[in-house]
Amino acid sequence: MANEIKAPADVAAPPQDAQRTESGLAYIMLKSNPSGDRITESDWVKIHYTGWTTDGVMFDTSRNGDEPAVFPIDQLIPGMSQALMLGRTGESLRVWIPEELAYKGVKGAPQGMLVFDFDILGKATPEKPSFEPVTGAIELHDGLFYEISQRGHGAETIRESEIVAIDFTGWHVQSGMLFHSSVQMGEPLIGQVKDLFPAFREVLVHAHEGDRVTIWVPQALGVDPGGRKLPGRLVFTVDIHEVRPAPQGIPAPDDVAAPPADAERTASGLASKVLAPGTGDRHPTATSRVRVHYTGWTTDGNMFDSSVVRGEPINFGLNQVIAGWTEGVQLMVEGEKRRLWIPEQLAYRGMPGMPAGMLVFDVELIAIL
Repeated sequence: MANEIKAPADVAAPPQDAQRTESGLAYIMLKSNPSGDRITESDWVKIHYTGWTTDGVMFDTSRNGDEPAVFPIDQLIPGMSQALMLGRTGESLRVWIPEELAYKGVKGAPQGMLVFDFDILGKATPEKPSFEPVTGAIELHDGLFYEISQRGHGAETIRESEIVAIDFTGWHVQSGMLFHSSVQMGEPLIGQVKDLFPAFREVLVHAHEGDRVTIWVPQALGVDPGGRKLPGRLVFTVDIHEVRPAPQGIPAPDDVAAPPADAERTASGLASKVLAPGTGDRHPTATSRVRVHYTGWTTDGNMFDSSVVRGEPINFGLNQVIAGWTEGVQLMVEGEKRRLWIPEQLAYRGMPGMPAGMLVFDVELIAIL
């Protein structure tokens, strides 16, 4: 594995001086910071981490040159959640997580007791916006309001034809619960404005590169790109990182509308076809980090994203992407190119701002990191 970090000497079992919790966790504090903030169940954390199995094999790390990982505490495996809530910001700890608090034998995930080193760099908990339009918010129509809460550096308003890279977080107003976030997914949403969630599309043409925008969406307009209604009123915060002209798209393959008869199929509904073989026989696991080039189309032939067009491959953890990618990339070996037909239930499942329906991706697995 590239950038492999050597396992600690005590990886096989917790040492005698390790502290233990009632749930079965064992841990030692590597670096203490008594003045740091406690981590709570409702927090998101920014961390660096490395994980090993007890035989010393590293299966995942954030320390490979990328940005630190950001996770919501309540969506991690139980042992990771419990471990991070033992610490404070600025602290480092080593944790031995028994299998019943880890992946519980899930196929493709690391097995048995797992050992993690965590550096808790800080909290990244998104700030809740006002759930009602603030004084000065602009109403476009029918209860759709927006406010530019922070002006960026862009001089011109965004056009529908342009491509934006945005981070967004959305809450249900009635429950007060966060229901979706690109930050949680580990990468910004990139796409043409005209193809985004309708409320985003209508508001972003009034905003600029670098703006932070709050959008209040009435129930009647809570419709995803596939036309399905989302429950209740919604409020989003949107950070507009980049705006650029739409590049020349890569033409869709001839079989984009549906998988051909010779495609491989899995029990989940994923279909795939090898376009070019790779080398070796090592496959990534469900928790591996990988480097890939990819292009994605909807089944009507519309290209909605491409690292090839951007000219830069992307690194990510397979446990941080849609289920179809998690499953499909595990079928591949380094150097392989494969076409994936991902049914909607393994793709974005109607999430706002994301392409709807079955999606088709050409993926090149450049490296398992």
